[in-house]
Parts: sequence; structure tokens; C-alpha cells
Amino acid sequence: MLNDGHSVFTTYNSTALDISHPNLTSTQLEVVNGVLDETDLPAAIDGLVYCPGSINLKPFTRIKPQDFVADYELQVVGAIKLIQQLLPKLKASSAASIVLFSTVAVGVGFPFHSQVSASKGAVEGLTKALAAEFAPTIRVNCIAPSLTDTPLANRFVSTADKKAANGNRHPLKRIGTPQDITNMVTFLCSEQSSWMTGQILHVDGGMSTLKL
Repeated sequence: MLNDGHSVFTTYNSTALDISHPNLTSTQLEVVNGVLDETDLPAAIDGLVYCPGSINLKPFTRIKPQDFVADYELQVVGAIKLIQQLLPKLKASSAASIVLFSTVAVGVGFPFHSQVSASKGAVEGLTKALAAEFAPTIRVNCIAPSLTDTPLANRFVSTADKKAANGNRHPLKRIGTPQDITNMVTFLCSEQSSWMTGQILHVDGGMSTLKL
């Protein structure tokens, strides 16, 4: 999107982006408690992508209720706050799109995923509710990936053996790449997906639907 001439404004909670581009503006924002500085933002915003995440995989009996609350604050309340703040700018666009993020674990059910599945399940519900409420002026869709090779997932993909083992769990025999996810985000923010809203898109190497 940057190379297509679009202006991209990003925020980060704790880890700054390691890229720079003339069309990219990046600022730090405390996701849950922060308020986005709108000084540099245009009057109309065509796309909003909310994708902070966490991978806290523990047995259910070892997760405290407050851990569930903290994760819900990050995944769901953070999205709600940002969407509510930027809604006037999204309404000012002629083709606005919101993209949220879930996980393959919501639809499949994996052990030790209760915390992330609870929060991301709420994100999927929020996606469908907002898609209905904002139609026809703002589209809202959600991406549900499987394991992707990012710093967040480093402990699962830090060696070639770990990557191979996790990749073999997927029908397409590899884990996801950032580009796999970026391609879908770009599509959902573009006019190419102008007749899509309220959808949960499974970019997961076939994990959610195929049993080989």
C-alpha cells in the first residue's frame, strides 16, 4: 500500500516498526489506555486495521480471571476505543474498511488456547455486529490466521526444526508469513473487496477446514 502511494499511519504498543518510508508515520500508543493523537491524520480515513495480539498458551487452571480481563482489554476494548475515536473520519470516506484480527483457534478449538480464544471470539462477534450496524457505508471484516512467522510467535518458530514441525501440522505444510497476512489486509482495504463485509477470512494454510 505504501508503494502504491497511500499514506499509512501506524501505532505500536511497545515494539517500534523497523521500517521507514516517506508515506509512513509511526507513533507509540498505549493500546488500552492511550488516546490516538489525530494531529497528523486526514479528515477522512479509508481504512482502519487493528492487530495487536498476544499468545499466552497455558492450561486453563493456571490462568487467573484477571488475565482473561487483561487480554480482553487488549484485543476487544482496545479495538472498540480506536474505532469509536476514528468513526467520524471513517464515515467521511466514500469507501471505508475496518479490518480486525481473530485466530484459527476460535473456530477449531485447541488445548491451552482458552485465553486468546475467548478474546478473539469476542472480536469475531464484534466484527459481524459492526458490519451490520455500519452497512452500507463502512465495511468490517476479520482475518483469522494460524501460526505466522512474526516476533510475537518467536518461541514457536525460533529454529528450523520448530518451523518444520509446526508447518507440518498444516495441510499446506508451512506456517504463515507476514506477507500472507499483508496480502489479505491489502485486499480487504481495497476496492477489490468492495462487496464483502461481516466476513471472517481464514488465512491459515487450510488448518480450519482440512483434515489430511
